[in-house]
Amino acid sequence: MKFDWKYWLLIGGLILLAYVVSFIIRKVLSVAIRRKSEQLNADPTKFVFIKNSVSFIIFTIVLIIIFLLTPELKLVGKGLFAGAGILAATIGFASQKAFSNILSGIFILIFKPFSVRDTIELRSEGMKGIVEELTLRHTVIRDYENRRIIIPNSLISETTLVNSSIVDQRIKKHIEFGISYDSNIDLAKRIIQEEIIKHPKFLDVRTNEETNNDAPILLIKLVNLSEYSVILRAYVWSESNDDAFVLQCDVYESIKKRFDKEGIEIPYPHRTIVYKKE
Repeated sequence: MKFDWKYWLLIGGLILLAYVVSFIIRKVLSVAIRRKSEQLNADPTKFVFIKNSVSFIIFTIVLIIIFLLTPELKLVGKGLFAGAGILAATIGFASQKAFSNILSGIFILIFKPFSVRDTIELRSEGMKGIVEELTLRHTVIRDYENRRIIIPNSLISETTLVNSSIVDQRIKKHIEFGISYDSNIDLAKRIIQEEIIKHPKFLDVRTNEETNNDAPILLIKLVNLSEYSVILRAYVWSESNDDAFVLQCDVYESIKKRFDKEGIEIPYPHRTIVYKKE
């Protein structure tokens, strides 16, 4: 085959044009999606999915054009058409994971188990973070160490998902404290309540009727008598998953200091070792 520099220049120009057009459209869509979703308070998930599909669509179109412009590829296409069944089976087997991810991405878009900006957790994988992007192949979440975790869509479809943002972002956190059997339970409860309700991220979820009837602002229950400690559990509400984590860390520290000051013991196991002579 004679080298045709005009032909290869055209092919290179098409590929370059596809890249430039894809880059510009993605940038424009990114800005538009961010602005419109903030103005309309709308869920940007569908728009983000479309934005991330642009490159795939554009390069697919360019590939088809290149195929039609190349006589040699047309001849190859005719030869492949005769063995289309074998080719389809081969391609299907080789790309089943890719198609699985694409179909899973479409199902995620349709059934919406989560949206962009939701806080999700994959229990079986031990991964948790905020959803940043949904593409044809994968979902990107930002974890609490500011790292991006890229998860295949098929894996998300097959695992149990915990969404902390869907419907209601408020979180009821169970915060437990172990005190010794000799400690004053009522005093320990009072300390726990005082330290928790004064925290700025504590949320009072009582209704007006419950407030008028003097319902407790914070529920604290004795939930277990363990081998060496009495377990008290506080049922604490916060506005979000992040607020609940901050509150938990802060009150662990403040309650420990109050316990030390007011004589509430946090026990630890004692072991007696007996040595016997042979």
